[in-house]
Amino acid sequence: MAATTTATESTTGNDATTDARTGTYTGVDAGAGQRAAHEATVQEIYQAFGSGDIPAILARLADDVSWDADWKDYSAHRAPVVPHLAARRGRAGAAEFFTLLGGYTVHDFAVLGLLSGDDAVAARIRVAFTVPGGGTVEDEEIHLWVFDEHGLVRSLRHYSDTAKHRAAIPTAD
Repeated sequence: MAATTTATESTTGNDATTDARTGTYTGVDAGAGQRAAHEATVQEIYQAFGSGDIPAILARLADDVSWDADWKDYSAHRAPVVPHLAARRGRAGAAEFFTLLGGYTVHDFAVLGLLSGDDAVAARIRVAFTVPGGGTVEDEEIHLWVFDEHGLVRSLRHYSDTAKHRAAIPTAD
């Protein structure tokens, strides 16, 4: 397997890559700056979440953001719906999500890594929390952030162990 390195100079301001073993130039990555900007936005969102600055998060979302709402068939949306994974739309829907989380006790939340493409960033997350009623979730999940042409988040999807999340939600007896 050939290793790649990133050149430190580029006339376009984008990173050029070369094969470290052969020295073969593999081109200019025209999307590197955009991916870096999207990663920075995701990091800023998680920093704002950690400090409770919900307005800073909402400012980075498109007006019509899809918050776990663009799934064709997501098991968390089936009855009984997992409240924190429910489909929401718009900044008001995202704000509703954070209001709901305000009633949870978060024991652990860590960003373990980011992986980016031209219009999306996937974040590997470790989370542990207790919901009202005492149920707990400990999970490692993926958050997929997709961006619009203005650099705002147009959708977020939580990829998680839905069964763990559903088991933590108190049921009506």
